[in-house]
Amino acid sequence: MADQYDVIVLGSGPGGYVAAIRCAQLGLKTAIVERENLGGICLNWGCIPTKALLRSAEVLHNMKHAAAYGLAADNIRADLEAVVKRSRGVAKQLNQGVTHLMKKNKIAVHMGSGVLKGAGKVEVTGEKGAETISAKHVIVATGARARDLPFAKADGKRIWTYRHAMTPSEMPSKLLVIGSGAIGIEFASFYNDMGAEVTVVEMMDRIVPVEDADVSTFLEKALAKQGMTILTGAGVEKIEVTSSGIKAAIKGRDGKVATSDFSHVIVAVGIVPNTENIGLEPLGIKAERGIIAIDDYGRTNVKGIWAIGDVTPGPWLAHKASHEGVIAAESIAKELGNKDVHPHAMDRRNIPGCTYCHPQIASVGLTEAKASEAGYTVKAGTFPFIGNGKAIALGEPEGFVKTVFDAKTGELLGAHMIGAEVTELIQGYVVGKTLETTEAELMTTVFPHPTLSEMMHESVLAAYGRALHI
Repeated sequence: MADQYDVIVLGSGPGGYVAAIRCAQLGLKTAIVERENLGGICLNWGCIPTKALLRSAEVLHNMKHAAAYGLAADNIRADLEAVVKRSRGVAKQLNQGVTHLMKKNKIAVHMGSGVLKGAGKVEVTGEKGAETISAKHVIVATGARARDLPFAKADGKRIWTYRHAMTPSEMPSKLLVIGSGAIGIEFASFYNDMGAEVTVVEMMDRIVPVEDADVSTFLEKALAKQGMTILTGAGVEKIEVTSSGIKAAIKGRDGKVATSDFSHVIVAVGIVPNTENIGLEPLGIKAERGIIAIDDYGRTNVKGIWAIGDVTPGPWLAHKASHEGVIAAESIAKELGNKDVHPHAMDRRNIPGCTYCHPQIASVGLTEAKASEAGYTVKAGTFPFIGNGKAIALGEPEGFVKTVFDAKTGELLGAHMIGAEVTELIQGYVVGKTLETTEAELMTTVFPHPTLSEMMHESVLAAYGRALHI
């Protein structure tokens, strides 16, 4: 007889394992199915190990600029093998942490590939063969993988995805990065700090195109100052692998195609949801290009089947997946009779985005352009890092904080930052947006001195012509 659960979670990434824990907390008998590593891509091959790599690059960068702080550091060098080893150790530690959390919350773990078999059944095929488990509800959280270019299939030697870039067999001497989203820019930043000659190609007219235009402009100048070559409005037409590297035919903004030599290329042109061959079609679950259609609580069009994370509409971020996991778990508990849970609908307007390049980028809500397009009368304020005492003391005077308000109501529509530690600062604005704050509350909030957070206050004041320190 098949094992019977209240909930089966298909996939153990930051959406899946969080959903499973919340289900267990609510008294539901829960199982999780994972074909590779507990923690999914984020903990093992994504968010966390990349931040470990970037931290090493940041320390190296600071050591190289020790003289600016009155310090001396000689014979500075990077040991790529040791840097990667540290990153993998961080990933292993977190993987073990998720394993502990599964045991702590009495969640059954079924290792293997899972396929939906209808009527709440999941067939799991692993090392021990095939088994069928059943549940009243199933949450699909199978995540996504890197998108290949048809003319540049990843080989792990010269053509890399993010996974290859995290465990390189050698240090690139001249690196081509295709795509300037978060993944592409983070690896460009890492390898540039590590000493590679880096070129970034972006088909849109600016890098990090989802960010506010002012952030894109500032970042491009900062990366160029660090020695990167940035090509926007450009595209890679062809890649040829040679004995010593690759040849790339790049069509520039002017329409001309030039061929250049590189040692390696990282393809960072988006993701593909892992929804093939998991049983969606036989059940009639609606999906478009692999993205599963859901309501604001994670329900699909088929009763008892839910979906969260990178298999659902974006943004495709780990924290969004985790939040969706909690919402789905609480919604399931409510359907199963729990009267003490009150799930809330996902509000994508309040999901922050962070990019850990150097300088860092963080944002939430509407850009100034998007706010205007949406029909708002906009008030926007910007405050530069150079006007902040803590930023100057840190030796990090480059960057700015920008806030966007509805001029009629004072509603905080968006916030956009670039500079040191902005990925930590952004949460202040996320809390403000979630609490539906206006400029009045932010203006009367006391910000501690000396901190980088004072720039958040000054940015709000600047939107209304009241900035104090510039």
